[in-house]
Amino acid sequence: MQKETTIDHALRATWQAVAKMYNEQAAKHGSTMSTAFVLLNIDYENGTPSTALGPLMGMEPTSLSRILKTMEDKGAIFREKHPEDGRSVLIKLTDYGKEMRKVSRASVIAFNEKVKEELDEEKLNNFFEVTEKINQLIAERDIFNENKRKAI
Repeated sequence: MQKETTIDHALRATWQAVAKMYNEQAAKHGSTMSTAFVLLNIDYENGTPSTALGPLMGMEPTSLSRILKTMEDKGAIFREKHPEDGRSVLIKLTDYGKEMRKVSRASVIAFNEKVKEELDEEKLNNFFEVTEKINQLIAERDIFNENKRKAI
């Protein structure tokens, strides 16, 4: 099996191209794709508990902590005690963070609109169906079950 014909290669190569595209766009605004992703996952009005951000984005706590520190240093976010749970901290957007979030959102919308212009609804539905099924297979942790697979 050639790498160009494997599902994982197509997924990885496509994601790397998307990430590069977003990083190039973010760099124009002195940011990164990771920072933009965090901005888009913080509740615009009320903030988001810091403990909810990692799982929300599928990001490891150490990576998220580093990004949040950088964002705080740049003035995009601030931390505030959670009004209902004194042990928890809310991550909130500053005015600058809200502006950067708008820029990030516009980039995501532009990408999605361009792809939708190029593909018909059936192809997009198929794409989402396939990615949903892949995620389901991974979540079931049944892919590498030796008892159910033929020997390679």
